[in-house]
Amino acid sequence: MKKPALPSMNFQEIIDDFRRLNPNDVGTWPIVPRVAVLVGLFAGLIVAGWWFIWQDQWAALEAKQAEEIALKEDFLNKKRQAVNLDLYLQQLNEIDRSFGTLLKQLPNKAEVEALLVEINQAGMGRGLQFELFKPGQEQVRDFYAELPISVKLVGSYHDFGAFAGDVGRLSRIVTLNNISITSQKDGLLVMDAITKTFRYLDEEEIARQRKAAQDAKKGRG
Repeated sequence: MKKPALPSMNFQEIIDDFRRLNPNDVGTWPIVPRVAVLVGLFAGLIVAGWWFIWQDQWAALEAKQAEEIALKEDFLNKKRQAVNLDLYLQQLNEIDRSFGTLLKQLPNKAEVEALLVEINQAGMGRGLQFELFKPGQEQVRDFYAELPISVKLVGSYHDFGAFAGDVGRLSRIVTLNNISITSQKDGLLVMDAITKTFRYLDEEEIARQRKAAQDAKKGRG
């Protein structure tokens, strides 16, 4: 069985149909021009809709999708933090306790003099002779002040060791630095050292420190 032959198209006739179109009487147009015009109008509407309406809506949709991804990531981060909140609080409490313990080992301004007396008594209790006990200039840090004390003691090596142990067992933080030991003609030893103790700053001193730091930043700016 033979397939029906497709109708042939006379392009010259179609072109002539377009030339004879009467814009005032669209109803009399041949089928091909009418279909072509409808297709053109539809394509024009699609392009116009994309340009004037859908393009902005598409951009807004992409922005919302990006925002949704960011919100999901933020939610997951907060969820992880919430899951570990108890652990974070426990660690924070441990840090606070440790910091409080260390802070208690720093004397305040009124207690420094008593601490100096304790250091002096620790040396004398071991039979050491102080030839020099000279507090230096305080060096202020962020939340504490460092007080260096130049000391010169005369005694035996064993007594020096016992003195260092007594200083380490004081209730306050005291360190021995820059230790130098020399011998005398009488057989005794001389120890030169820098003893350092520390005290925490009161609120007024901390406020002055912060203000000085802010003023320094403004000066550099």
